Amino acid sequence: MRRRLHIDEDRYRRLAYVALASLTLIVFTGAAVRLTNSGLGCPTWPRCYGHVYPPLAVHPLIEFGNRALSGVVGIVALAVFALAFARRPFRKDLAWISAALPLGVVAQAVLGGFTVREQLAPGFVMSHYMLSMVILIFAFWLAWRARYPRGTRPRTPDRTLVWSVRGLSVLCAVTLFAGTAATAAGPHSGGNVGQSIKRLTFKGPDTLQWVVHQHATLAALLGVLTIFVWLLKRSRGGALEPLEPLTVLGILLASQGLIGAVQYELKLPAEMVWVHVAVATLTWLVSIWAVAAEGRIGQPAIVENREAIATIVAEWSRSVPAS
Repeated sequence: MRRRLHIDEDRYRRLAYVALASLTLIVFTGAAVRLTNSGLGCPTWPRCYGHVYPPLAVHPLIEFGNRALSGVVGIVALAVFALAFARRPFRKDLAWISAALPLGVVAQAVLGGFTVREQLAPGFVMSHYMLSMVILIFAFWLAWRARYPRGTRPRTPDRTLVWSVRGLSVLCAVTLFAGTAATAAGPHSGGNVGQSIKRLTFKGPDTLQWVVHQHATLAALLGVLTIFVWLLKRSRGGALEPLEPLTVLGILLASQGLIGAVQYELKLPAEMVWVHVAVATLTWLVSIWAVAAEGRIGQPAIVENREAIATIVAEWSRSVPAS
């Protein structure tokens, strides 16, 4: 029975990737709830109109469906945490990181309840999305660390390159925040016709245009700096594979620029806004991937494995015939 409860490294790694995919999917469906004007499809929480099931109407079904999917994602997150203790060999670092996933899902559920209670107030809606981005950091971190045995993750002595890539991820986070503000000031409040929803109006009727311009400026700066960091890595002789994260990041940012410009000219159609949000989430994941791929700052891993080197030398010495 004890052996049956154990899970090997490969299976746990696959489960970690399932959790990452699930937590990414729930961001996509959450954006769909808002952009279909179903944010208040169930105006009460956790029940819908006081019942455990929604009425047979489009908006309640969409909103409640997202809640139900969040429950499934919560089960996956809890399973990843619980099975971290059944993983063999057991690793304390994976157990600590995995604990953030169910805690994050619970925090999202509570924040979602407050968001509904506050009638989709901009601050709550923006926080809802940004909290998802924080949870994705832990989900990716877990999947990435599960790929490597303890102490074998890559290291690099190139501090400039590592900190440049980390700086890109910080700027990406700021750009995402500006994007949430643009959505909060735009026409997609998340509420249905007749529902009074607060919007960002700190600059009056010019709020949307001002926020969009700031978001576009940050995104353009992020794109330019990504190119510079890509060139920096190439100049250092770094390996640039076809799916190297900095290359993928540059392609996604270029795509986002095109999508953003077209959707703005078309007066922000909901379908294109959803694509923009989805690609933004993928861009965030790729920025985290770029940070992870550059490795930790320090000497190459061979310096760490002194015991392994000593063992090899000792075996070689025994194999050499005495003179």
